[in-house]
Amino acid sequence: MGASEPEDGNSRYAVISSDGHAGADLRDYKPYLASHYHDEFDAWADSYVNPFGDLLEPVAYRNWDSTRRLEETESDGFVAEVLFPNTVPPFFEQGNLVALQPTEADYEHRWAGLQAHNRWMADFCAQAPGRRAACVQVFLNRVEDAVGEIRWATDNFDVLGGVLLPSVPPNRGLHELWEPYYEPLWRVCEELDVPVTIHSGSGVPDYGDHEAARAILLIELAWFAHRPVWHLIFGGVLERHPGLKVVLTEQGVAWIPRGLETLDWFYRRMTLPEAAEARFFGAVAAGMSMTPTEYFHRNVWVGASFLRPSEAPLRHDVGIDHIMWGADYPHTEGTYPYTTEALRAAFGGCPTDEVRAMVETNAAGLYGFDLDALRPLADRIGPTVDEVSRPISPDEFPPDTGCAAFDKVAVPSRSW
Repeated sequence: MGASEPEDGNSRYAVISSDGHAGADLRDYKPYLASHYHDEFDAWADSYVNPFGDLLEPVAYRNWDSTRRLEETESDGFVAEVLFPNTVPPFFEQGNLVALQPTEADYEHRWAGLQAHNRWMADFCAQAPGRRAACVQVFLNRVEDAVGEIRWATDNFDVLGGVLLPSVPPNRGLHELWEPYYEPLWRVCEELDVPVTIHSGSGVPDYGDHEAARAILLIELAWFAHRPVWHLIFGGVLERHPGLKVVLTEQGVAWIPRGLETLDWFYRRMTLPEAAEARFFGAVAAGMSMTPTEYFHRNVWVGASFLRPSEAPLRHDVGIDHIMWGADYPHTEGTYPYTTEALRAAFGGCPTDEVRAMVETNAAGLYGFDLDALRPLADRIGPTVDEVSRPISPDEFPPDTGCAAFDKVAVPSRSW
């Protein structure tokens, strides 16, 4: 349907969530490990103590029970989702998104555990053909392993959500993202049209267990996930690989307009002959054919989980054609079971063609979901155009929910 065509208010959106989380029940990873790891896995599983509330009963099933997950997501109105890890793979001490990169001493076991998760995820996606796209996980320690895993994934997922790139935390002894070491990784992703995704939570340093440290981790979590943007731009990666697709998931959008203004300011200073920034730092900028904002709008998509009302007005600055809404199911800060209300909070009063782009067609185009195949389901369960078009006031926000879409404290629209 063309953007300028009138649309029946009773027609329904084929909502695709760009941000979901899943993973196996702890001991269900065992069949995906080589047999020589089984005894070590049993000992590790016996001693592991789970600290994560959403991996405990009575809601843990949402991560791995395909039938019940489909029942709940369909009841909430979305037809497909992009999946990130949530449970703890073999030989990990903590969940994947915030886990530090392995050391040389534990790389073999951690890599086996990561591959076990990827293979479990391939089977999980196969239980709902065309409705789940998972991100294959890699480490950055050995780029040849990462490249091989990406090639394996393109042959084993019906719809591939991309590669989940763990950004490089400070002082971990890894190559920085701009270094030539990673060229094989960028090449294979560009060659196979595999999006590179940075999800909030990756790249954080070890803060320790002090109460203040945990609070600072929460505050700085997203910033460490933002860092790859300027690393890839000023490192020349997006110049050398113009077809590379990068996705920033669950990092908010309020920081993007001001962030791009700041990056453009640095770029301009680096290119002014009379400026000190040009003399001392300008060598990289001389090799850039575009501004940071132009690279961003060409190469970067935003997995904008549960957009807040204060963020939706920034959609034109970020780029409507590159924003993808996400439910963040099954996390407590996600929109379930109030997805229609969350869509109203974000998009009430917005033009229908813009909403349709952000909730369905952008994600379908990037990840390869077949909207024609999903349409019959959407026509049965999706929220209607009229429902989503009605703005929701704070007084109507659902009670007793931790969903960030209903935060009554506005996010500063121009914050870094």
